[in-house]
Amino acid sequence: MELALVGSFLLMAFSGVPVAFALCLAVLVILVFFTGQPSVLIPQIMYSGVDSFSFMAVPFFMLAGAFMSEGGVTKRLVSFAQTLVGSFRGGLAQVVCVSGMFFAAISGSSAATTAAIGTTMVDEMEKKGYRREFATGVVAAGGTVGIVIPPSITLVVYGVIAGTSISDLFVGGFAPGILMGLVMCLVSWFIAKREGIPAEGKFSFVAAAKAFGDSFFALMTPVIIIGGIYGGVFTPTEAAAVAAVYGIVVGMFIYGELKLKDFPSIIFKAVIGTTLIMFIVGAAKVFGWMLTNLEIPHHIAAYVVSLTSSPIAFLLAMNILLLVIGTLINASAAVVILTPIFLPVALQLGIDPLFFGVLMVVNLAIGCITPPVGLDLFVASAVTKVPLEKVMWASLPFLFALLGSLLLLTLFPQIILFLPNLLN
Repeated sequence: MELALVGSFLLMAFSGVPVAFALCLAVLVILVFFTGQPSVLIPQIMYSGVDSFSFMAVPFFMLAGAFMSEGGVTKRLVSFAQTLVGSFRGGLAQVVCVSGMFFAAISGSSAATTAAIGTTMVDEMEKKGYRREFATGVVAAGGTVGIVIPPSITLVVYGVIAGTSISDLFVGGFAPGILMGLVMCLVSWFIAKREGIPAEGKFSFVAAAKAFGDSFFALMTPVIIIGGIYGGVFTPTEAAAVAAVYGIVVGMFIYGELKLKDFPSIIFKAVIGTTLIMFIVGAAKVFGWMLTNLEIPHHIAAYVVSLTSSPIAFLLAMNILLLVIGTLINASAAVVILTPIFLPVALQLGIDPLFFGVLMVVNLAIGCITPPVGLDLFVASAVTKVPLEKVMWASLPFLFALLGSLLLLTLFPQIILFLPNLLN
């Protein structure tokens, strides 16, 4: 039955069946042909899988990102990033990386970060002499931090499934996200130097201070969220609602670019985005339920422990697996399926569940630009109209650099754990 379950899922996934449907249909195959249990179990388990108060954070964070994007936040964040790193060689490429970190603190989604930065920056980079393929590769890579830097929808999903503090996960995501952004800035500098792209202008404290003031309320979003959670003012779920209301206030009354007539389309987009995520999470819950029933997690845990008792060896093997899975499955779905399988092994080997969760999300984030089917590659290609294969080649230097940062995080867990331990 194990082979039938996994085999039917892979067959459907590679045949072009949407992942959520492939997950449910694979379980249906087992129910109909092997167990004889009623198929009504599938919608029941899907519902139970998303019936959690903590998941209320997902639509609110989606709304917060949409309100702020429409309210003029994106261009202000880009302007601030430009004053910080725009004067360096390859400055505009580094602006994309820094803007990706800023926007990640609002959107919670890698695809949304890629789309928002791509529509803003690629044409501008091309005008300044950057190859369009290179500009698109930078945008695809810059979006990866969208699910690492808080608020991260994927970290919320892991926290619910693993029973780990979402606020601690959020804090743990800061250092890896910043490390990923800095590594990508360094790669941008090297490529710009190789291609003879000169630096533009000089750094100005006055311009940076002015841009900071203009984007101050946007930059306060993660401060309010994390500060409110750790200050005991609200829970992570309530923080998402606060972020959505804050997005409305900033867009309408501070920047004045968000209008009431924009609300229906913004809410509709957030509803569609939330529905897609929750449907995938529900489907993954069904698949995970069948995996548990077949005792696959137990068998895998026993097999892994029999092979090695080294946490590092286990984590390195997990990195490879997650990078591959991250190209095939939505990050939230991968977390729902794989956490019940591998977290018990991690705990048995003495690995901190908070560290394991953040490392898992970093892996899946990098999977978003891992060929051949990384999600951010498709998003960047669609936004910029650059052929997918050219986006893949352009993003490879950033992929290798991010893999280096992943290895660093794996070998030195305190990079992730330092801030949560300090605050606790």
